[in-house]
Amino acid sequence: MKFRPLHDRVVVKRADSEAKSKGGIIIPDTAGEKPQQGEVVAVGPGARDEAGKIVSLDVKKGDKILFGKWSGTEVKIDGVELLIMKESDIMGILDK
Repeated sequence: MKFRPLHDRVVVKRADSEAKSKGGIIIPDTAGEKPQQGEVVAVGPGARDEAGKIVSLDVKKGDKILFGKWSGTEVKIDGVELLIMKESDIMGILDK
């Protein structure tokens, strides 16, 4: 199934969480925090400004991003867990 976000919404696949701490302790899935990093899977066309023109988004498919802890709505599409959030929930793009 294909999913196309509307307006200024962004679909994000959350990065995999670390299974071990820096000290080597194995952290179970239920105890670990969900990562606040992810990869943009799809973007909407953009939001409309006051004049009715579409303002394109700053993020694009494939960008690695950092977002807030409680940002977005979790959904499962074709068995893959994704987040749908507004572009304003994204804190920034991670560059190498």
